[in-house]
Amino acid sequence: MSNLPSIGIQTVLYRQGLPDVDRLVRSLGNAVRLTQRIGEIGSVSLIIGDCSPTATLTLEHVDDLRRRLIASGIHDIKYDYFGQNLGSAAGHNRLLDVNDSRYVLFINPDAFASPFLLSELLLPHHDSRVGIVEARQVPLEHPKSFDPHSGETSWASTAGCLVRREVIDAIGGFDATSFFLYCDDVDFSWRARLAGFRVLLQPGARLFHDKRLTSDGMMVIGDAEHYFAAEAALMLAWKYSRGDLVDQWLDALSRSDLPLQVEAAANFVRRRDDGSLPPQLDPQGEVAEFHGINFARHRFEYGA
Repeated sequence: MSNLPSIGIQTVLYRQGLPDVDRLVRSLGNAVRLTQRIGEIGSVSLIIGDCSPTATLTLEHVDDLRRRLIASGIHDIKYDYFGQNLGSAAGHNRLLDVNDSRYVLFINPDAFASPFLLSELLLPHHDSRVGIVEARQVPLEHPKSFDPHSGETSWASTAGCLVRREVIDAIGGFDATSFFLYCDDVDFSWRARLAGFRVLLQPGARLFHDKRLTSDGMMVIGDAEHYFAAEAALMLAWKYSRGDLVDQWLDALSRSDLPLQVEAAANFVRRRDDGSLPPQLDPQGEVAEFHGINFARHRFEYGA
């Protein structure tokens, strides 16, 4: 088993309950056990970060998970209670500091892995040019487009994706200075593509992601998304040299009926004025894709 690739699975909690953690862990155990049984992976570790106001897991909980996971082939589990809400980007970066595995599986805590998740995500990685492979989310599939033959896609969601170690070595982790919650995975994917790696979606790798729609078919959006999605969109447009979109979106957000979007626009302007925005990349638009307010072409839309 020592010659087989190692996988470090990492997830960042925020106000998840013990049943959510248990559901995720049970599903990962099933996926690891099956993939090790067919001889495709070696050692597997699970690293849990926690941004919640109070610790989700106690030492007893972690010990209980460790005992259960050993039977599933996960021989190491780490739990890091951050004591503050670092956000997804900084939270994952902190976990990457202790994750030296050959592959890194990023997965959301509100997810449930198919037993075939890992084996399917590994398949495209036989091509050394492939850097990131994303799972297909169910029951609400992400609408961004992908090539039906090659799987090529604009970016990969860290709700569930497998990343080759060489990508992290080449580009570093997530840009936590610019992105707190949203678009950190878009930026990560685009930097990987700039570095010469392919980003694919693997339809056979299935991941249940606990998302919901309203009765009229619209996505449920909370206050955090209203603010951080607006902030992240402005940051992404700036970082990828689309000043025209920055101006357009700033104007729209500044006149929004949603106070949190107005606040996001104002905070972006303050950062621009004090020179704390990130250096700009991709001036020729080699990898960055902006289609309306989306960062890839979409095959369909939720809602009317």
